[in-house]
Amino acid sequence: MSVKRCGWAEDQFEEYVTYHDEEWGVPVHDDRTHFEFLILEGAQAGLSWSTILKRRDGYRQAFADFNPEKVARFDEEKIQDLLRFKGIIRNKLKVRSAVTNAQHFLEIQEEFGSFDDYIWSFVGGEPIINHWKSMKEVPATTKESDALANDLKKRGFKFTGSTIMYAHMQACGLVMDHTVDCFRYDELK
Repeated sequence: MSVKRCGWAEDQFEEYVTYHDEEWGVPVHDDRTHFEFLILEGAQAGLSWSTILKRRDGYRQAFADFNPEKVARFDEEKIQDLLRFKGIIRNKLKVRSAVTNAQHFLEIQEEFGSFDDYIWSFVGGEPIINHWKSMKEVPATTKESDALANDLKKRGFKFTGSTIMYAHMQACGLVMDHTVDCFRYDELK
């Protein structure tokens, strides 16, 4: 008997299915993980998630295991090294934004105590549980992702528009968008 998954995870490579089955939609309360997804979701802009997921280990290596304190200190020489590193998407704007975003990430931690406290405030501290029958019903943005993206923009973040931030909210469990027929729906609701 086969397991029913969200449509986007059907017939995919092993790491993609594992990501769906074990990570996507699970509430995250760890700042390092939030920072990881900020980098990965920003890198995905204009690309497929599978393209980024296949390079996740490269991103982990390139961005100091997603340590925002270390990434915030990357200098021009390090940025140039990253732009030559084949393990990531070598887009100058995306690489530079990861460094800038790390600096602003630290500012949010200082102001709110943690990035986790900050980001969860946009959903009232609890996951929004949706009840989608099909992936066609899932929005690309919501009023919560709009508010989060607008606030991040005011704080100087890049590659954090509403669509990217909604993907972040889905990945980190701030919203639960597994379809009702997916085996993960009952586990996470």
